[in-house]
Amino acid sequence: MAEQQDQSQKTEEPTQKRLDDARKKGDAVRSQDVPIWFSMLGIALLIAASQPILGMIARPLHSLLDHPHAFQLDNGGAMALVEALIFAIAPAAAIVFGIVALFALSGHLIQNRPAWTIEKMKPKLSKLSPLEGFKRIFGPQGLMNLFKSILKLSAIAAALAYAVWPDISLIERAGAMDIASLASVLQSIAGRLLIATLVVVGIIAAIDYLFQKQQFDKKMKMSRQEIKDEHKQAEGDPHVKAKIRQLRHERSSQRMMAAVPDATVIVTNPTHYSIALRYDDETPAPVCVAKGVDELALRIREVAEEHDIPLVENPPLARALYARMDVDEVIPREHYEAVAKIISFVMRTKRRRTGSEAR
Repeated sequence: MAEQQDQSQKTEEPTQKRLDDARKKGDAVRSQDVPIWFSMLGIALLIAASQPILGMIARPLHSLLDHPHAFQLDNGGAMALVEALIFAIAPAAAIVFGIVALFALSGHLIQNRPAWTIEKMKPKLSKLSPLEGFKRIFGPQGLMNLFKSILKLSAIAAALAYAVWPDISLIERAGAMDIASLASVLQSIAGRLLIATLVVVGIIAAIDYLFQKQQFDKKMKMSRQEIKDEHKQAEGDPHVKAKIRQLRHERSSQRMMAAVPDATVIVTNPTHYSIALRYDDETPAPVCVAKGVDELALRIREVAEEHDIPLVENPPLARALYARMDVDEVIPREHYEAVAKIISFVMRTKRRRTGSEAR
């Protein structure tokens, strides 16, 4: 009852961290019927393109049957003959097994990305519990396996009926048929049986995959409290905090550098400090739009020079403004006079330059 109540509280979609942790433990959407279907598909393609492979197998056998007198079976000749046949047939066998293995592997990879973990191989006492075994047998997964078994038996019976019924009259007269006609009938039955099997196994695999995905999604659901706890844990991680601080600092620096071209003047200590001030008719007092030391101060000066913003060296004022004010704050009252003199000087210089350019 407690487990059902806990499950009813899990109404939120899983976070990426929960999905990643489950993946590390080997938990993922996985249907065993999907790789089986892919293996059968590979076998079907091999049968459809079997002529070259059969030729690779038939050539050494044909040579043996045509020239049996060329082989000596005494003094180790029999072993040499067997080895020669194995090496002759090995390429064809490697192609067959390789294609089947490739298709079976594709059936696993199409469901999930590869993940190597030993978590599933670790011994667990819960696997020895009779209660847990009862749950596995009579739980949703056990009932689904029972349903699949019944469905497979029914599907096999239907596939056999589909394959055999059209030629049932010919099968009844099989004893009176010649070898070529019987082979043609058997080939027709085998083809229909293979197609029917592919269809029904494909349907079963699709149903099982959808069921496994629904069960996995249900298992991964989280309660709101679990999400809150995960966020708290993540925020408490020093590496996460350092990353957050770094991102905030980078974003703050980007905003400041974007505001530097709007500055009226840059107050500098030539080697360490840069304070970008903006003053216009809309501001009651000069406002700091950017500030920095060392490398950031150098970047502020470089942007200012690119946009023809005046640089005024005043080390004591630069250090004082950097210590007393933050970005987007007006200058402290005790520095009004010093800053006013600088801005007045900048304004006069700008007017003289404008006037000389006009003449």
